[in-house]
Amino acid sequence: MKRIEAVNDFVVKFANVNGSGSASANELFAKSFLRMGIPVSPRNIFPSNIQGLPTWYEVRVTEKGWLGRRGGVDLMVAMNPQTWAQDVKEIEPGGYIFYDNTKPLPASMFRDDINVIGMPLTEICNQSYTDSRERQLFKNIVYVGALAALMEIEPGAIAELIGEQYKGKEKLLKPNLNAFQMGWNYASEKLKGMLGLKVKRAYGVGDKIFMEGNAAAALGCVYGGATVCAWYPITPSSSLAEAFQKYCSKLRVDKASGKNKFAIVQAEDELASIGIVTGAGWNGARAFTATSGPGISLMSEFIGLAYFAEIPAVIIDVQRGGPSTGMPTRTQQSDILACAYASHGDTKHILLFPEDPHECFEFAALSLDLAERLQTPVFLMTDLDIGMNQRLCKPLVWDDARRYDRGKVMTAEMLDSGKEFGRYLDVDGDGIPFRTYPGTHATKGAYFTRGTSKNAYATYSEAGADYQYNMQRLLKKHDFAKTLVPKAVLTAAKAPARFGVIYYGSTSPSMSEALEALADKGIFVNALRVRAFPFQDEIYDFCQSHSKVFVVEQNRDAQVKTLLVNEAGINPASLISILHYDGTPITARFITREISEVVTSLNVRPIKKDKAA
Repeated sequence: MKRIEAVNDFVVKFANVNGSGSASANELFAKSFLRMGIPVSPRNIFPSNIQGLPTWYEVRVTEKGWLGRRGGVDLMVAMNPQTWAQDVKEIEPGGYIFYDNTKPLPASMFRDDINVIGMPLTEICNQSYTDSRERQLFKNIVYVGALAALMEIEPGAIAELIGEQYKGKEKLLKPNLNAFQMGWNYASEKLKGMLGLKVKRAYGVGDKIFMEGNAAAALGCVYGGATVCAWYPITPSSSLAEAFQKYCSKLRVDKASGKNKFAIVQAEDELASIGIVTGAGWNGARAFTATSGPGISLMSEFIGLAYFAEIPAVIIDVQRGGPSTGMPTRTQQSDILACAYASHGDTKHILLFPEDPHECFEFAALSLDLAERLQTPVFLMTDLDIGMNQRLCKPLVWDDARRYDRGKVMTAEMLDSGKEFGRYLDVDGDGIPFRTYPGTHATKGAYFTRGTSKNAYATYSEAGADYQYNMQRLLKKHDFAKTLVPKAVLTAAKAPARFGVIYYGSTSPSMSEALEALADKGIFVNALRVRAFPFQDEIYDFCQSHSKVFVVEQNRDAQVKTLLVNEAGINPASLISILHYDGTPITARFITREISEVVTSLNVRPIKKDKAA
C-alpha cells in the first residue's frame, strides 16, 4: 500500500471530545516542533457548547513556513468514536490513522488506501491509573509520547515543555513525564517504522513569536493607552477582554499605592458596553470594546451617536460566522459591510484589517490614535482564525519615545488667548474640528453633546444648511482618513501579469502560498493586500491597471468587492469574486483551484516556466 513519506511537511489532526482534557496535550505536541526550529500552524476547531461534543485540533507542520490552513490530513489521531466516519474520510490517500485499539475495530471501519496504527491506550492507562479522570487525562499525554517516538521528535523538547507547563506543580510534573515516557516506550518497541511522517531539526522559526491575535490586540490596547474596557462576553472575542485585564494587572497598577490605573467593566449587554466606551471617550479616556457580529448589531445606535457627535471609540470585532447567532466557533470575514456603515442614516467608519497577531498589536494601538485624531469610531476587524489560534509572527515592537496622538484638543490656554472655538467648526480644511475635555475651562469651551442636528458651534439646529454642512464635513474627514490609515501592501508577480488579486486579513498566509502555487503553474498574478477602509487611491490604480482583478473573501456576499464598487467606483465587470464561507479558514489549495479555473475559462494560456524565467 502507498504510504505518504514526508519530513517536516505534513498535517496532523486530533479528533477528541470537548472537555476531555486533550487541549493542553495537543498544544504540547504542536509546540514541540517549534522547539526543534520547525514552523507550525495549529488551529483549534471546537463546538459552541461547553462539554461533550466533538472538537478537533489541526496542526500543520511546514518547514517552508506556510501558516495558512492546507486542507486534507496526513495523520488522523482518532480519539472520538462519534466522528469516526467523518475523520476517516478526511485522510489523504496513503495517509495514516492512529487510534485506540484496546477494542480493535473491523477492517470495514477503515479505508483500503490508508495505513492503520493501533495502540491500546485505554488498556495501558487502566493498568497504570485507578482514578477515572486520571485515566482520561493521562491517555492524552500517552498518545503524545507515542507520536513523538514515531515521528522522531526529540524527547527533550517535549520534556522541557512539560517542565515549563507544570513549573512549581511537582505533583503534576512527574506523572505527566511518566505518561509521556509510557507512550514513547510502547511506540518505540511495538510500532517502530509504522509512520512515514518524520521531523528533523531545522532553523525556520528564528526570532518569531507564537501567540494568539486576541492576546496581541489586548496588549496593543495597553501600549496604545487604553484605560477603559467595557465588554459583554461573546465568542470569539471574550479572551481579548480577559487578556487586557491580565496585562493591565501587571502593567497598569500603581506600585506605590497598589491602585489600578484602569477600569474594566463587564456590562449587562452590548448596548451598555458601547455606551460606557462612548461616555469614556467623550470624557477624554481611551476606551474600547471587544465583540463579534451580533454585538455590532446591538451597538449600532450608540455607534451612530459616536459618529455624529464625533466621539472617539474603538470597537474590536473578532468576526465569526453569521447572520443571527450563526456559527459562534467558526471563522468568517462576515461583518465588513455591517461595520463600514454601522448605524442608520449616512455613516462611514474606519476599518483596519490585520493579517496576524503582530498587526493585531500594531493596529490596536494605532486604532486608539486614529479614533482620537479623527474623533470617530474605529473598527479593528480581526476574526476567529486570527484571534483564537496561536500563530507565528514577527516580534512585537514598541518605541518608548512614541507619543499618543490626542488629536485637536482645545486647551484652557488656547481659549484664554481668544482662539475661536466651534465644536463642529472645520478650521483646517480636513473636516476635523477641535474638541475640549469636560471641565477644561470655567466659562469657555463648553458645549452640549448631541446626536441630533446642530450647527458648527454645537447649537441645536434643524436648518437644512447646518445639517448638510456637518454631513459634508464628516465626508471630508473620512476622505482625510485615507492619509492616516495603513497603506495597502503590493506583492508583484515574478513575470508580467494581466491579472491582479485583492485580499485582506486572515486570508494573507494562504494567499502567499497560493501565489507561489499559481506561479508554478505558469499563472502570474499581482497581489494587493488591503489593510484599511477608506481605500487609498493606490487601490483604485491597482484595479485600473489589470484587465481582471480577483477579490478573495471569506464571506458569501463579496463584501469588500461591494465596497470597492460603491466607494472606489471600480467597474464591477472587472472584479471576480473568490468566496469561501464554510466556517473553516480559507486554504491555498482553494484559492489556487478557483483562480486557475477562472483563468482557464478565460482562455488564458499559462506562461511556460522556461519563458517566464
